[in-house]
Amino acid sequence: MSDESLQREVLAELGDDRIQELAGELGTDAEGARTVVGTTVAALPSTLGDGTLAGVLGRLTEPTAETVSRQTGLPLASVTRALELLLPVVLSVIAKRRGSPSPSTHRG
Repeated sequence: MSDESLQREVLAELGDDRIQELAGELGTDAEGARTVVGTTVAALPSTLGDGTLAGVLGRLTEPTAETVSRQTGLPLASVTRALELLLPVVLSVIAKRRGSPSPSTHRG
């Protein structure tokens, strides 16, 4: 899902505080966390499909974490924890783009 505008929107939605939180989870600096955001957005499938937030996150986390870990060289466990923070923000930005309610309202 290589989309630079989506990456910018996700970074804006995260803000500096959550970027620092991601950096802490990853054991890197803010720039490294931003790189993980970009790599994560690029690693996501172009169509995420419908479903509950938990279901979507469950299907995306493992394969996305493996791709991000491989491409960044960061430990898989750290990337997986960071994605638990990052993926809900990515999905929220995508929902806003589509004019849909936030994915958090689709719990099942």
